[in-house]
Amino acid sequence: MCGAGANRGKRCRAPRTVARSGGVLLVETFPAGPLLCNCTVLACADTKDAIVIDPGGETRRIAEMVLHYDLKVRAIIHTHAHIDHVYCTDDVKRQHGGEICLHRGDLFLYDGFHQQCAVFGLARRGVSPVDRWLEHGDRVALGKHAVEVIHTPGHTPGSISFEVVDGARTILFVGDTLFRRSVGRTDLPGGDTGMLHRSIRERLYTRNPGAVVVPGHGPSTTLGEELKGNPYVRP
Repeated sequence: MCGAGANRGKRCRAPRTVARSGGVLLVETFPAGPLLCNCTVLACADTKDAIVIDPGGETRRIAEMVLHYDLKVRAIIHTHAHIDHVYCTDDVKRQHGGEICLHRGDLFLYDGFHQQCAVFGLARRGVSPVDRWLEHGDRVALGKHAVEVIHTPGHTPGSISFEVVDGARTILFVGDTLFRRSVGRTDLPGGDTGMLHRSIRERLYTRNPGAVVVPGHGPSTTLGEELKGNPYVRP
């Protein structure tokens, strides 16, 4: 779900991003599904190992990327389990394999997949079981790289962010915890405003200010920009 303030009530959009740094890491982020969740395909260019983050839709586009780059999907990881971030997880799993990964704090949302579909008027889809429960400090292998798991509860109890470092470049995938000049909403089941603010201050703002932040919806930003200008959470 979209965030508070400027993001609420708007169609969330994100620019298509394709990046390759020194032939090492491939990144493509694109809006997916009826609620335009930002889905990302990450891959190690050397080994062709790939991770899919928050597959809310666009399964054909994911399949085209896998074919074009000859990728091997090793994991399907989720920043949280709201329906727009997990809607096509089963499709990606069946088509490409990979471990389904989630924080256990969002199990109640994942178990309520079909109820979430009904609330938003979405067609029911298949649901595959979670293969791996992620915890704060875990690492998900990505060929010659690794993705660090950061537990950032508040939007949901099991919200997590992912950090990947590629040479001088750091990218943070923060789901619906932090947006450009906004933050995630906390008025849905399991939301906690105080916890959300603590997660941002203590577990995101303390990281590399030059890190690119890819939110769950809308345009990217940097930690430095949000440290200076985010009106909802000040350092």
